Amino acid sequence: MVDNKDLLILDSLRKNAKASVVEIAKKTGLPGTTVHNRIKKLNKEGVIKGYTINVDHEKLGKNMAAYVAITVDYRELKEKKIPVRSLIKRIAKLPGIEEMNIVTGEIDAIVKVRVKDIDELNTILMDKLRDYEGIDRTQTMLILQSTTD
Repeated sequence: MVDNKDLLILDSLRKNAKASVVEIAKKTGLPGTTVHNRIKKLNKEGVIKGYTINVDHEKLGKNMAAYVAITVDYRELKEKKIPVRSLIKRIAKLPGIEEMNIVTGEIDAIVKVRVKDIDELNTILMDKLRDYEGIDRTQTMLILQSTTD
């Protein structure tokens, strides 16, 4: 079971996955041995699934990001015997797809796309995504500002 001390450690790691035990101990006010043992326990229990990096997308030349809402045509998928999971896996493997989420409501999935410019976004949407059998329609929303970048 995760308690408040674990949550403090996790919050610190979320902000900087490279932080040392000593740095996390200073920020959380917990003893270093406690931090070390709890991180070890959180890893062992699978609470921490891995560590990641925060990329400067501008330096990679990927200055534009968008969310694409996807509505699936389940009737077409059923007729052509295409499993929904298969379609989702194909979409997630497209270049530029950063994140894929299945959602409830009027749309079926939301995809986060990161590209260098509008032409690359257009290529993904028009030449790839919209050509997939089983996709009824898409709606693209450009991200103007993000707190995670």
